[in-house]
Amino acid sequence: MTIPVPFDPDVQAVLDEIAKTPQPVLTRETLPRDGVDRMFPDNDAVIAGRDITWEDRVIPGPPGAPDIEVTIFRPAGSETSTLAGFVNIHGGGMIVGHRSWETARVVDIVAEHGVVAVNVEYRLAPEDPYPAGVEDCYAAFVWTHAHATELGIDPARIVVGGGSAGGGLTAAVALLARDRRGPVMAGQLLLCPMIDNTNTTVASRQYDGIGTWQRDMNLLAWSCVLGEELAFSTEAPAYAAPSRATDVSGLPPAYIEVGEAEMFRDEDTEYALRIWATGGQAELHVWGGGAHGFDMYMPDAEITRAALAARASWLRRIWRTAA
Repeated sequence: MTIPVPFDPDVQAVLDEIAKTPQPVLTRETLPRDGVDRMFPDNDAVIAGRDITWEDRVIPGPPGAPDIEVTIFRPAGSETSTLAGFVNIHGGGMIVGHRSWETARVVDIVAEHGVVAVNVEYRLAPEDPYPAGVEDCYAAFVWTHAHATELGIDPARIVVGGGSAGGGLTAAVALLARDRRGPVMAGQLLLCPMIDNTNTTVASRQYDGIGTWQRDMNLLAWSCVLGEELAFSTEAPAYAAPSRATDVSGLPPAYIEVGEAEMFRDEDTEYALRIWATGGQAELHVWGGGAHGFDMYMPDAEITRAALAARASWLRRIWRTAA
């Protein structure tokens, strides 16, 4: 293992607490499925008296595929307004997770920016490997755009975003929308996105056995999503692993955030460099000492407060520019 960059002291303190409780080793056979929708507080508890309403809906999935569950959040009393839109794609390595795990992030965005948000459920690997998950997410974006008037959303001001696997799926949806000449996305919010299946960067080796998302889980995730033959291959499809895209021109403006002390640091930084090389827009933030998903694991850390402020600024600028 190469020498890792040290964690921020606030981050390290939380990691030390996490380490006191041994975590089960996950395999294909032990990935959590039952009860995952009840592992976090419910929508009403997260909203906690804020003037936000929500509803669950079932929308059409990709052709020939199952329907998709989504939860829609909006400012109370905004039913006759036209607001910006945010489509959230949850994380979990494309092998675990549920949209309810990120209700807090979505509700905070709705409360701060006064937007309508669509939180998406998508199929997980290994039961449903590539392209199931990304096709579900693309279908949800297309549906949101097509039903914008009904939802009270300005179709020109829809941002798609997510963290980790959700960030990687967001990048893939942006590529699909460009290549299929689909709806135009106002911006892509890529939070520590999981985009490189090869696991060959320096950072991917520095965080082998330490941190919040470690190398062994990333290897498991890609093998579940792509199968053993393509799991770590440079021949993997770009819509599964956006780092494999040979052309990153013509994409919507990107906000790329990653921790300095996590395994996705190098692949995310390289993605920004490649977008810039085409004349595209990418705002890159590498947060010193930040572990993977530090905003979720370390909500009280100083770097989390700084990261949330930077994200909010970018969202305001994107939604204002697209108006």
